[in-house]
Amino acid sequence: MRCRYRPRLAAVMGAGRRGRGATGMTETIDACLAPPSIIRRDVVVVAGPWLAGTSSVVAALRHRLPGRSVLEADELAAGEAPAAVVFVVSATAPLAESDCALLDVVAADTDAVIGVVSKIDVHRTWRDVLDADRALLIERAARYGDMVWVGAAAAPDLGPPVVDELVAALTATLADDTLDRRNRLRAWETRLISGYRRLDGDVEDAGGEARLAALREQRAAQLRRFRLDRPERTIAVRSQIQQARVQLSYFARARCATARTALQEDVATMTRRRLGGVTDEMRRRAVEVSSDVQQETVRQLADVGEQLGLAVEPALASCPVVEVGVAPLRSRGVETRLTMLLGAGFGLGIALTLSRLLADLAPQWAIGGAIGGAVVGLAAALWVVGVRGLLHDRALLDRWVTEITTALRTATEEWVATRVLAAEAAWGRAAAERDALEGADMEAAIARIDREIREYGVLRARAAAIRDRRAAAIERALMAVRAELNR
Repeated sequence: MRCRYRPRLAAVMGAGRRGRGATGMTETIDACLAPPSIIRRDVVVVAGPWLAGTSSVVAALRHRLPGRSVLEADELAAGEAPAAVVFVVSATAPLAESDCALLDVVAADTDAVIGVVSKIDVHRTWRDVLDADRALLIERAARYGDMVWVGAAAAPDLGPPVVDELVAALTATLADDTLDRRNRLRAWETRLISGYRRLDGDVEDAGGEARLAALREQRAAQLRRFRLDRPERTIAVRSQIQQARVQLSYFARARCATARTALQEDVATMTRRRLGGVTDEMRRRAVEVSSDVQQETVRQLADVGEQLGLAVEPALASCPVVEVGVAPLRSRGVETRLTMLLGAGFGLGIALTLSRLLADLAPQWAIGGAIGGAVVGLAAALWVVGVRGLLHDRALLDRWVTEITTALRTATEEWVATRVLAAEAAWGRAAAERDALEGADMEAAIARIDREIREYGVLRARAAAIRDRRAAAIERALMAVRAELNR
């Protein structure tokens, strides 16, 4: 299949050439490569960095070359290329990277480039700057090796403008018979280099390097988060369970100790009339302690489950209440007889003492004193027996309260430990289910990311194959154009 660009290529590349050179050039370049889409204008463009003196050079060239159209870079329309480029730089300092980039843009499609170091009337070291600029541009691109450099002072402070060397170099350049062909070859070189870079850009765009990097980072983040979150959640569950176990055990012990202290204080101040109600009071306190421990356990476990994001099963059984029997208020027989004997002795002693005292002081009251002493002794004996019995009952009740509260503490701590263990098992199952769901979601996300990465890889491979097929023709054409330019 013949390409529709064949006649145009022959006209562009072979014009003005005779013999094997033109034929070889036309045959070397692939006929399907589109020619440069530029409009060549017979003008001279003066360009340069800011404050380099381009306006002064333009004015001087227009004055010295009235038959030539001299424009500044911004006066040239897009898609147009000049016949020659005059690049003006200041003698103040060597070229910067932005200055070199400006030259690459302005002279992209033009081979004839003249370098001008301006303001040589002010700066004595302009030749050093010129040498530095020449070396810098040669290092940047080989095409600048044949670039002509001159010094000029288009608008000096004193004397006429110094532009004779510039006018001579520009006139010789424009009069060269090979100028048009060199400019066309340079435009072809730029076109081919742009096409090659565009192919590389298509490969990069097809591969989506930025998107691929983002996908790989997202994949690594997914795996890293899953690997870190699972141990962190496990540690958090264990820590919360241990903390709840310690706090609930301490609460049960403290609640039982508070109840025991309150009951012991009541027993220590209890009278004979109130001894009969101590059993009911003990039962009420035991129920109250069990209820408080159960409520606190349920509340704290619910809070822990909410913090962990895991549900806790309700308690299967309420906190046990210790069975409280009848208070041991009856004393043993031997102790009772011993107490009565001691009381009788104490009362007899008081009676004898009073009767003897009255007999000595008032003998006429001896019989009455004996009777009164007997009554006082009997009352003292009964009081001693009653007080001794009350103290004995209080001691029995104190030991009984200690035994009941100790049993209650043991029962509540056992129930708390059992409840926390059941909650730990429930949380373990819920955590395992949650990990399984998150693992499935993570695997699905990783699979999706891997699929996108493979799709980008396929697109990149296809773009690279297309690039390889087309790059060969571009490389052959570029080698032919550069070989012709070097001639």
